[in-house]
Amino acid sequence: MRVLAIESSCDETAAAVVTDGQIIESNIVASQSELHAKYGGIVPEVAARAHLQSIIPVVRQALVDAHVGWEDLDAISATRGPGLPSALVVGFGAARGLAFGLGLPFVPVDHIEGHVMANWLIQKQTLDLPNLPAVALVVSGGHTELLLVEEGPVFKRLGGTRDDAAGEAFDKVARLLGLSYPGGPEVSKAASNAVVKKMHFPRAWLRGTDDFSFSGLKTAVYRSVEELQNSDINEIAWAFQESVVDVLSKKAVYAAEREGAQSLLLAGGVAANSRLREIVQDRSTIPVHIPPPSLCTDNAAMIAAATRIEMAISSDSLIDIDPTPYRSRVQRIG
Repeated sequence: MRVLAIESSCDETAAAVVTDGQIIESNIVASQSELHAKYGGIVPEVAARAHLQSIIPVVRQALVDAHVGWEDLDAISATRGPGLPSALVVGFGAARGLAFGLGLPFVPVDHIEGHVMANWLIQKQTLDLPNLPAVALVVSGGHTELLLVEEGPVFKRLGGTRDDAAGEAFDKVARLLGLSYPGGPEVSKAASNAVVKKMHFPRAWLRGTDDFSFSGLKTAVYRSVEELQNSDINEIAWAFQESVVDVLSKKAVYAAEREGAQSLLLAGGVAANSRLREIVQDRSTIPVHIPPPSLCTDNAAMIAAATRIEMAISSDSLIDIDPTPYRSRVQRIG
């Protein structure tokens, strides 16, 4: 089963060809980071126009790199949501049109499930694949979710952020510190240059839940910047990152132990953060699976990996389905 997948939920235009939901034949990503950097964040309509310009070249390059033609494809899939409405429409519409024109099944895919399924992708070598049940921590600019992944796989939402996503908090703190966009790598770089490492920011544990909150932490950083004019930016970045990583890692490890998970999975753009990867691996008593950084950020290979889940549920082409920008298929337990 060879799938062409398209991803356009935010600010990356991506296309990939993947076989059997695991073997990456090509994975092309056109980033818009430089385009949005001057605004300090993503402008949805600017992102949509950039998707329109990039979508056809990216799809063509994915086929070229995979050394396949249209006749070699078995299905076409695309991110259905969640994501930016105007951005989703571009990739979703292109994939649906291609599927209709080629007479191939069209498969809408949940973006969050895609991030988790990146842990099953194989590039140039075989990997130790996760054992189920697993707990997955999905952390990105738009999402912070804690999921239970059972055989199927079936996804159940244990908890998530009540306000800012972790990646969004990184971007906002980067702006407060005068760092460039995207904020995650910039804050991480500044944190690595910290020397004293004595500053401390609060942790919002929200005890008794699997939920997260980062708005209070963001406010604490703002007050520090305002009150301590001569504070070392690197020290603030370090203290902020430690607070985020501490909460994410402890809650994920605790949930995995409580649920009797056999694996702990990281996914999403913030999963590329080296400090988060290090602390989760140190604290977990079960195997931790983390995609390489290129598969943590938004890409189409992860959408292709999740396509097999949708096709197992229904073999029908879903041409008449529309995007769902504000809703994930993953539902909270209970």
